Amino acid sequence: MFIFSRHILISLLLLSGLLAPAAAQDTLRLLFIGDIMCHDAQITAAYDSATGRYDFDEVFEQVTPLFRQADAAVANLETTLAGLPYQGYPRFSSPDALAAACRKSGIGYLVTANNHSCDRGKKGILRTTEVLELLDIGHTGTFRDSTDRQLHNLMIIEKGCLRTGILNYTYGTNGLPVPAPAIVNRIDTARMARDILQAQKDSLDKLIVFLHWGEQYQLLPNSTQKEIAAFLFSRGVDIIIGSHPHVVQPMEYHPGDSLRKERLVVWSLGNFLSNQRKPPRDGGAMAQISLVKANDTTRIAGQGFYLTWVWKHLDGGKWHFAILPCARYETGHFPDMDPYSVNKMKAFLQNTRTRLEKENVNFEEIKFLLLR
Repeated sequence: MFIFSRHILISLLLLSGLLAPAAAQDTLRLLFIGDIMCHDAQITAAYDSATGRYDFDEVFEQVTPLFRQADAAVANLETTLAGLPYQGYPRFSSPDALAAACRKSGIGYLVTANNHSCDRGKKGILRTTEVLELLDIGHTGTFRDSTDRQLHNLMIIEKGCLRTGILNYTYGTNGLPVPAPAIVNRIDTARMARDILQAQKDSLDKLIVFLHWGEQYQLLPNSTQKEIAAFLFSRGVDIIIGSHPHVVQPMEYHPGDSLRKERLVVWSLGNFLSNQRKPPRDGGAMAQISLVKANDTTRIAGQGFYLTWVWKHLDGGKWHFAILPCARYETGHFPDMDPYSVNKMKAFLQNTRTRLEKENVNFEEIKFLLLR
């Protein structure tokens, strides 16, 4: 009596076509992060008088596991790396150690076109580019010159056969001129249309635009944001990520139909790191977007957000900053936090959740954190 093994039976069924093999899939999990700023208090807090060096590692320690769960983490660097003298607002220049801590924690990509790009003139733009390249951090938005822009305007993120591209633009540079031959990408429909057309020749599965736009401290997108988003979607952009208002604005995912393809917009991620303590500027959001490619079709397979809050506290007579993943700390687990800080974070959470539950479209908070 001849007995078929399970493996032989499956093989015969596959050959006969009775059992079709599962389609091969590529997946890409992207994590988008808001404004990384560095005010004077943060520079002072990061300085180690014993070594004479700056260290920002503790700032990112609590969120590092979330970065490492993603295939790629992308943030807005809202400061320059122009060197000494270091300074916060209004003309930012941060220690290189800030970018090094970003890279060490798992942020592998930074967008640099924002209203502070020209804070330190040509040196700020050029040196920021040099430092990011030395740290092997992907970047786009500001460039040394036209040749640099031609080569690096489209920032590519890929995994397996799944290939995405990111473009980055800002509404302005606080009235400061862009020093030639450096370039800062500005929100200009003609320029963006040309860039999108060029990007679409690059065999992309999804095209993403990261914009510095909107009105500061406003909780809803304005009419200009909506007009720009409609323009970009009409030209074939798939995902739009926003920054600049320094507060969290709504997030929307609209599945495709017979008339249009799927589209996703995060109007503003808010502050990820800053010394802005007035609510709701003391926290922000990270948007997680999962892409899946099968049978040459790529779709958004999942989207959600994490809420984060900046904890500023005294320890040993010195201020410290730490970005906290809120869902990890809100269920009675506040190991080192003082009651004042706990109440402030809870207030940020309650107010932000109440707004987003009403205003978001198909975009829910991720509360289960698998932190390693």
